[in-house]
Amino acid sequence: MVYKITNQCISCGRCESSCPTGAIKIIAGDRYWIDSSLCTNCVGAYSVAQCAAECPIQDGCVKALTDYWESWFATHDRLVAKLKGTYQADYWERWFNLYSQKLSEQFSKRKQDVVSLEA
Repeated sequence: MVYKITNQCISCGRCESSCPTGAIKIIAGDRYWIDSSLCTNCVGAYSVAQCAAECPIQDGCVKALTDYWESWFATHDRLVAKLKGTYQADYWERWFNLYSQKLSEQFSKRKQDVVSLEA
């Protein structure tokens, strides 16, 4: 699995100089891109991909998920982890009550709009 430069990249250039295979290129003037045909994940040379190790921000250089389900589960796990940090025992009950209230308000508004059109 190759790595990719995300839109979180601050274009510091540290990844380009640290890549042992020269897979990191500059495109569009200041945007960085990893050539998947050259990227080896630093296997055999390092225990960690050097682009990710040198990146000063957390999500500037990440593994490129090529499999749909791998990507889906990675997104799911990230969102669930975020929810766990803010989870409260009555979270889903409060969510359902708010959703029901908003839906009911929309139905009432549409009903009023239909009645006013018929009159």
